[in-house]
Amino acid sequence: MQNTDQVKFTILFTDVFMPKVVMLTLFSVVAFILGILVGRPRKVKRIADYDYDKDEGSDIRPPAGTLSDEDRDYIS
Repeated sequence: MQNTDQVKFTILFTDVFMPKVVMLTLFSVVAFILGILVGRPRKVKRIADYDYDKDEGSDIRPPAGTLSDEDRDYIS
């Protein structure tokens, strides 16, 4: 097996002596776990209890669902 000789690694101002293969395996496992944690999708919070019909003071109107004549002329 290759890379089994003892090597000095300096980790956070501390000298550690261990085989290269152990250090390579350790960092590969840590990088894999970090990749899974960073790459996973986040949970989406949904607002299910909000009643939009009760919000009468809002200036935002719901979409009408139809285009104006000016928009139809622009698209055509």
